Amino acid sequence: MTPGNVRKLSGPIQKIGVVLRRRTSDVAEIVARLVTFSESRGVALLFEGGSPDVPSGAQALDLEHEPVDLLLSLGGDGTMLRAARLGMPQDIPVFGVNLGRLGFLTATPAKDLEVRLGEVLDGGAQIDRRFTIEAVVVGRDGKSSEPFEALNDIVVHTAGAARVTALNLSVGRTEGREEIGNISADGVILATPTGSTAYSLSAGGPIIVPEVECFVVTPICPHSLAVRPLVLPAHEQIMVRSLDPGAKLQLTVDGQVVRAVGPGEIVSVVRGSSEVSLVRVVGQTFFGTMSSKLNWAARPPERT
Repeated sequence: MTPGNVRKLSGPIQKIGVVLRRRTSDVAEIVARLVTFSESRGVALLFEGGSPDVPSGAQALDLEHEPVDLLLSLGGDGTMLRAARLGMPQDIPVFGVNLGRLGFLTATPAKDLEVRLGEVLDGGAQIDRRFTIEAVVVGRDGKSSEPFEALNDIVVHTAGAARVTALNLSVGRTEGREEIGNISADGVILATPTGSTAYSLSAGGPIIVPEVECFVVTPICPHSLAVRPLVLPAHEQIMVRSLDPGAKLQLTVDGQVVRAVGPGEIVSVVRGSSEVSLVRVVGQTFFGTMSSKLNWAARPPERT
């Protein structure tokens, strides 16, 4: 990514698609505030189905037949990822308001909903372009599955009870495929810079600034202390295959299990063909979010 991938959010916003966090007690109150605010600004709201907090009589979100100018995520980072996947095909900007606990991607707190959304509607926001990561599962016959695209991460891991499994990692370079090596671990996380502050970070991976074009390969609970996270250029192709014919593996995309990985199958991961446009309000920065959300490098309290 380059500084050119940061630009102003332009064009009038007349329709907003709303993606709600499910099973949260305070969503109804937030939605009521949003409806009042949108009516005062003459903005139409279209709601994703599946939540009991969708207002009665609200227009349903159907991006295939009714495009919107902005997707508003009300929830945590999981809700934000769902909104990002909805907006990927049409490259719809996504703005997140945090109703969860941490909310690294959704940095705007619920109490600032009206103020911050007003800034977005008035053109006082920027768009950060984030690249995605894409996986296919290649069978023994050489045929590939449908592609699975993620903003945060692709994870190949054991299914059911946690247990160590043997995995082979290789990378497809211009001169041909080259082995990275074999690891014994609970699985491996392949993350984008956006996803470096999510599961990969919890597993001991590094924090990557979003503008850096790379993948992070982070083993999950490796059996050897010599196995450490690896950073690879984003143009590489990474391949993961099991060395244990009896292993039961799963492919998880942005926290959602999408399919099993059978014996002899290879998970091939490349940079995705789509990008995601994340809306950032004035004063919101990556390092500021890192400090406030992760307490990174916080100054210790003064001694009394």
